[in-house]
Amino acid sequence: MSAAITVTHRHGDRVTVEAAGVPLMSYVYKPDPVAYESRKPYTHPLRTLRGRRVSGYRPADHRWHKGLQMTSSHLSGQNFWGGHTYVPGHWYQDLPDRIGSMRHDGFAGFTVDGDRLTFTERLTWVAHRGDEWARERRDIVVHSVEPGEGAWAIDWGIELTNVRDAPLVFGSPTTAGREQAGYTGLHWRGPRDFGGGRVFGPGGLDGDDMMGTQAPWLAFVGEHDDVDAHSTLVFAHSPENDDAIHESHWFVRSKDTPMVAFSWAFFEEFALPPGESFTYRYRVVVADGAWDRDQVAGYLDRHGWS
Repeated sequence: MSAAITVTHRHGDRVTVEAAGVPLMSYVYKPDPVAYESRKPYTHPLRTLRGRRVSGYRPADHRWHKGLQMTSSHLSGQNFWGGHTYVPGHWYQDLPDRIGSMRHDGFAGFTVDGDRLTFTERLTWVAHRGDEWARERRDIVVHSVEPGEGAWAIDWGIELTNVRDAPLVFGSPTTAGREQAGYTGLHWRGPRDFGGGRVFGPGGLDGDDMMGTQAPWLAFVGEHDDVDAHSTLVFAHSPENDDAIHESHWFVRSKDTPMVAFSWAFFEEFALPPGESFTYRYRVVVADGAWDRDQVAGYLDRHGWS
């Protein structure tokens, strides 16, 4: 049975969701102060129902990693990820004139219904010099806050429309020449104590074997410092992503820099023509405990897509 949630909207800043006194998440849309980190909304902290934090924020190795956020590391020569940019033949370079941003333009809908939060956000993707390149509709749903299962979920949908007079070309460091670096798309950065966590997917896939693969879901189990406890995050594609503009692959690291991305341009670039749109929809499940493959599969079977 789902628990009631309390939603607090600090206008111009953030939306916070609590359940039974535990702050589960904050969606922050106030512009970041540092342009080099690519100003854009993010979700941090993420916490389990027992209050254990499962997201990282501005880690020393990558200051532009902020919880759960939509990114695009290589987009027609601009960087909507933040930080240094991979340049073929020159490794990573500090190129602040390539850093774009995602501007919050307002909420088109905002509904709280007992145990469910739904909001639609309007955003504009802005290149470094101020040119508006894309309009985004972002649909966020927080739901299934269920103490009996020890888990809750957030659905994240994107509809992106090219407003330029030229194609938008999406890529990644891997499409630029760096192997196994497909980070782009919706990205989660874990807390530092999740380094060395366990990664697995359906069909016997485990650990490093998940990098660059295609699968409907991926799970990451981390162990916390200070308390004797584990937490699990499950990242899942909506079935409609099978018909998306471009196929996705998993980008995942679990050792020193725990992170997962639904990489929409891991191995190949794709182009969005002027005036055209694409959509993707994802789910992230936040759970207490070290779930196994059967628990993940059972949960996803019980909680279908609507």
